[in-house]
Amino acid sequence: MTLWRIRATVDDRPGYLSVLTASLALRGVNILAVQVHTTERGAVDDFLVDAPDSLDEAGLVAAVHRGRGRDCWVARSEARGLADQPTRALGLATRLVRDPDATGEALRALLGADAVAWRPASTGSGGGLAETTMLLDDPAGGSFALRRAVPGFTPAEYARAQALVELSAAVARRAAEQVTLVLPDGAEAAVRPATVDDLPGVVELHEGCSARSRHRRYLGGAAAPSSARLRRLLEPARGVTLLATAGDAGATGSVVAMANLLAEGDEAEAALLVRDDWQRRGLGSALLRRLVRHAEQAGHAALVLHVHAENTPMLRTVRRLDRPAAAERDGALVSLTVPLTAGVPSVNGRGSC
Repeated sequence: MTLWRIRATVDDRPGYLSVLTASLALRGVNILAVQVHTTERGAVDDFLVDAPDSLDEAGLVAAVHRGRGRDCWVARSEARGLADQPTRALGLATRLVRDPDATGEALRALLGADAVAWRPASTGSGGGLAETTMLLDDPAGGSFALRRAVPGFTPAEYARAQALVELSAAVARRAAEQVTLVLPDGAEAAVRPATVDDLPGVVELHEGCSARSRHRRYLGGAAAPSSARLRRLLEPARGVTLLATAGDAGATGSVVAMANLLAEGDEAEAALLVRDDWQRRGLGSALLRRLVRHAEQAGHAALVLHVHAENTPMLRTVRRLDRPAAAERDGALVSLTVPLTAGVPSVNGRGSC
């Protein structure tokens, strides 16, 4: 038996696909996998089949035509073709998470393209699809041009390729957001956006903080929050959570601080938790400045912080922003409102406090 790939267009009408599969079955062809691509001209069916050794390319084409298929393309396949499309796509996505610079190679593998080229200019129209060419805007700038002689590209393949490019750009943006802070005492801390995978490190951060530090952060008690609440804080629906880890951006260290920005209408609420041995070293001030910039880029009008009146270090940190802040006291709690200006450019690279 021999593995083949067959692609053919079938009228999108009840029973037509079964006619094609019956025609293949009469010649001993076993269909191992099938994908359906909807197009304006009909349904393009992509088969991976196992055919008798005696059946050649011409015989397969004839079987497709007898089964009411048209625009037939047939080619030998390999054992790796047995991996279904979702599995292959997930594998390529994993590769891009590790190496976003491999976008071109991933596109070639995803679509079996003959050639993939990156161009510095945008497509100018958001991309496009033709029979043998595909143009994709790179969200990071520039564009990708793909070419495949046969079979022609389909809209479904275009959508898959666009999703892969967008994933690569998202990974690259996240990597660019990771910076190394050099604190006044010479220590280094890497700051980056958090993900749910950081939950164990954040739990360890809370366990390493004193009861007083946790009470100042959460206002209503010294106990550490539940894992479910911490998971929501790591990836808020609106906002961002930044983590600081010991060491530079190229090292893997323990989480020593967490900065949360939660959006509420036109305002964004900020909160900090810094491990006790990293307090009074400028880390909290650096994290708060980055939250301010995130809030400004998101278009929020003000940043709000709720602080215990006795939390002198946090009040001092807010003053170091050198921005006017309105204070409203309610018993032991002080609410600070810091006005923001939208459109401030983001901070990347290596910084100091």
